[in-house]
Amino acid sequence: MKHLSFRNPTHNFCFFSTPVTNNFRVNHNVLCYGYTIEIDRAGKFDVERARANEIPQKYWSRLQNGETVESEMGILTPDMVLGPQRKGIKLTYTTDTRPTDSIRENAKDSDLFICEGMYGEKEKAAKAVEYKHMTFYEAAELAKEANVGEMWLTHYSPSLTKPEHYMNDVKKIFPRAKAGKDGMSVDLMFED
Repeated sequence: MKHLSFRNPTHNFCFFSTPVTNNFRVNHNVLCYGYTIEIDRAGKFDVERARANEIPQKYWSRLQNGETVESEMGILTPDMVLGPQRKGIKLTYTTDTRPTDSIRENAKDSDLFICEGMYGEKEKAAKAVEYKHMTFYEAAELAKEANVGEMWLTHYSPSLTKPEHYMNDVKKIFPRAKAGKDGMSVDLMFED
């Protein structure tokens, strides 16, 4: 099976289908981008569909793995043996920005949304606007509007030493929010 793998000393990322990446402009004092990575997931192998299309069994595994096959019957394609596409995995990351429609649109239905939260203190909302950053609460609103699975706040102001102190108020807006920290990780799994 074909896969794409990224390695560094502490992480190993392995994708069995080519991830689709998208970058999008955000709103900061200098040119900045957000990123979305999506891993599509093919439909389940459908024996009845394969039989109805009279596909010889010797080609099933190749077609199931996404390969197009030239055979004595002509060109065989994966859609001849697979059911409807299943939900894949989607991750969106953005930092150094004010809330934007581009973030909302690109983060829509992400399994994980990693978003800047420069300020947890509500009294620093004007400072967030001035320096083109987000408050925890603006990030939570974006997560809620984008219908993401989980949100991790990152990119805190150096003056913010205890981001977890603000999470109860954040979770009133978006209950699946977490204060990100160094070394934090999660396994994003396909749904069955």
